[in-house]
Amino acid sequence: MAGKEVKADLWVNEYITPWDIYAHGVTEIIAHKKTAYQEMYIVETGAYGKGLVLDGKWQSCTGDEFLYHEALVHPAMIAHQSPRNVLVLGGGEGATLREVLRWNTVERLMMVDIDGEVVQACREHLSEMHANAFDDPRVELVIADALQILDTTPQRWDVIISDLSDPIEEGPSFQLFTQEYFEKIQQVLAPGGFFVIQAGQVAPPLITLHARLVKTLTTMFPHSLSYASHVPSYGSPWGFALASAETIETQPSPEAIDELLAAKTTGGLRLLDGITLLGMLQTPAYIRTAIAEQTQIYTLKQPPKFSQSQENT
Repeated sequence: MAGKEVKADLWVNEYITPWDIYAHGVTEIIAHKKTAYQEMYIVETGAYGKGLVLDGKWQSCTGDEFLYHEALVHPAMIAHQSPRNVLVLGGGEGATLREVLRWNTVERLMMVDIDGEVVQACREHLSEMHANAFDDPRVELVIADALQILDTTPQRWDVIISDLSDPIEEGPSFQLFTQEYFEKIQQVLAPGGFFVIQAGQVAPPLITLHARLVKTLTTMFPHSLSYASHVPSYGSPWGFALASAETIETQPSPEAIDELLAAKTTGGLRLLDGITLLGMLQTPAYIRTAIAEQTQIYTLKQPPKFSQSQENT
């Protein structure tokens, strides 16, 4: 019976709420480094394989990362149908690159990450995640601040994927969830383009921050959609937000999606197919209600106060 035998002496505790902890049993510390930006661990766990931990926060692990990365990447790529130029902001493990590169329509893929030391450690120790995506000739890796690249890139991107900080931390990361950030995205998004952002946890006790982020997004884009994927190692279902000036089809034909994926990708997807996407795009009622009732909009003049103790207002 589960719980009768404990096989780890070292644990990574992920604080889901002030009252809930997910503890990952670690069997080996593979790498540890304090970079200029954060403290990094790459560990081996007993249940979910290798995991990346930054500043004590669980990022992803080889055992179930596909549930996050496929959900992050493919709804936007499918919505566009033939993306050629893709910009990834964040994504140090390289798994986001791996998923984008499944699309044979992609001609240029730029990844921007601020912490080159974390990227290098992931390239060395997490090949299960990146699958040598960094070596693909279509990939341009830029070690820089995402905001700086958005201000300077001359390229217009068909799909922009924001895989940056979680919307649960105080500090300078608040800029990545404001109207001003989304305006920068709009300025470099190609006509007919789609933007997707990882948008935090959507468990009922934590829905406020996701709802505020999505409500802010709705003030900047004509069309937006909240969706989620259950990632067990996060201890909570994880939210995403898709946005565009184009209509987002929420009831696609599963057969048509399967045909599109067969024609334009190299295959190998473990989560996403037509039926899965159709279900994923049906935003649950409690999330729709939380977004509709939300009144706070994130701006630089009124920075978000990312606190787990905020009231659901």
